Amino acid sequence: MKMTPEASVVPGVSLFTVSYDSQGLLVKALLAVPTSTGESQERLPALLYCRGGIRGVGKVSPERISQMAAFGYVVLAPHYRGNEGGEGRDEFGGADRNDVFSAYELLRQMPQVDPQRISVYGFSRGGIMALFAAMECEGVLAAVVWGGVSDLFLTYEERVDLRRMLRRIVGHPRKQEEAYRQRTPLYRLGEISCPVLIIHGTADQNVGVEHARRLAHALREAGKPYDMWLEEGASHLFQGADMETYTRRMFAWLDEKGRERLHSALTR
Repeated sequence: MKMTPEASVVPGVSLFTVSYDSQGLLVKALLAVPTSTGESQERLPALLYCRGGIRGVGKVSPERISQMAAFGYVVLAPHYRGNEGGEGRDEFGGADRNDVFSAYELLRQMPQVDPQRISVYGFSRGGIMALFAAMECEGVLAAVVWGGVSDLFLTYEERVDLRRMLRRIVGHPRKQEEAYRQRTPLYRLGEISCPVLIIHGTADQNVGVEHARRLAHALREAGKPYDMWLEEGASHLFQGADMETYTRRMFAWLDEKGRERLHSALTR
């Protein structure tokens, strides 16, 4: 792993570009770390941030992950292979999921991170990545899916403007049905072993709220713990006060899950 310092955009938070290996490919990520204060050597909780979009659309925002790090979390956000100078090809939830799994292992090895308090966060297309990480990565504390895709078949139906890209990268959902199934977390939710928080706007025109409802239904059917917060009238990108309110609520929820894990470990 190679770390290159970047210009800070939020006071008290340091930014770095991280280069790391994923299946033999060089992949890039952005890392936000709260600046240490005082003599405390306490390890911090971490958030593995799974971006949305593809290539130049939905790029990792230094401001957003720095604002999240200001809550006292180390935040690592992979750009995914084929993006921001990384090697390979973005597969929209295919083999590039390994870029997220490898980033999770990086977080576990960082000396400032508490490996028992690493959660995953997925926005938009990143919902796919975060949910599969919650299945594949051992010890994930919790998963947050914000405006997230849970069913790629549904994405093909509702996003006519993305069909050309999806046919090029994934194929046609009737001809390459298995490729779509492999990118749809709903079929494997029985493998999730951590609580899930679903946040979605009811007026989201990029990723319809039906994704949230299908995810909640599948988690309920699988007997998995989850919470769902739907914001009436909110679009894909929450605005102003809504963004701040739900971000604060999300971190309070994550902090609670961290306390529950600590309590469970102490009473075991």
